[in-house]
Amino acid sequence: MAFSGQMQKARAMSFKTIMVQLDVDVIAAPRISFAWDLAQRHEADLIGFCAAEGRFVMPSGPDDRAAARAMWCQLEEIENRLNCLKEEFLGTVNGSNRASSRGEIGNPTERLAFNARAADLVVTGSPMPDFLVDHHRLVDPDSLILSAGRPILIASETFAPIEPESVLIAWTDTREARRAVADPMPFLAGARDVVIATVDGGNSTSRASAADVERFLAKHGVSARSEVVDGCRSEPAEILLQIGQDIAADLIVLGGYGHSRIRELAFGGVTRSILQAGSFHRLISN
Repeated sequence: MAFSGQMQKARAMSFKTIMVQLDVDVIAAPRISFAWDLAQRHEADLIGFCAAEGRFVMPSGPDDRAAARAMWCQLEEIENRLNCLKEEFLGTVNGSNRASSRGEIGNPTERLAFNARAADLVVTGSPMPDFLVDHHRLVDPDSLILSAGRPILIASETFAPIEPESVLIAWTDTREARRAVADPMPFLAGARDVVIATVDGGNSTSRASAADVERFLAKHGVSARSEVVDGCRSEPAEILLQIGQDIAADLIVLGGYGHSRIRELAFGGVTRSILQAGSFHRLISN
């Protein structure tokens, strides 16, 4: 009876639908396989999603037909690529009736954020360096995190299967971090080591908030411990990443927020650094 109760609890805490974002110009197979493995572990449906848009072509003279043809060629190329990705996706999942594919022409970040309403979790890959990003064909992770309304799982660069036995929660007492503690509960439920790490001067308020998170997780059957680290010795992001290495973290969890709400892309240094830490799986909520 106890085992049955645990199984029912695990199913209740599982993701039901996962959406994997695919890039129109990037090899898709590793990301599809990673997401399909994750979906099967959680007995979840999987939705493959890809979007891209053409770049505006400036007419070069009074006759704009050449510009129109150039734009049409771009759209045709995108449609062909979306069809190829759909075939690759359905082939990887062996035509399972628990998997489906969506392809759209439009801004990839905006279209993914809209479609995220269909899923509990969005899976994407590690971001490319900013100078390589073409926002017509690649998702902007900063904007996605702030607009999707869903937790974003950013897979490590190796796409190693995610089996989160050791999880690091980067804790600061903000709305985004509180959201981030609740969103990955299906991962936390099976972890053997969950560390709640706070980087600051070690004041009593920080310790009290971390203790509250410990108690909150305990109520959900997650055994966690907290570490409050003096932030004066190094940059907070460096400290958190070092803790992640020390505990061999399979997953880093944090809230994604910036110092400026007016400029949504101005992410804080900690979020930015962990977003770029491609050796870890990272789950970011906003």
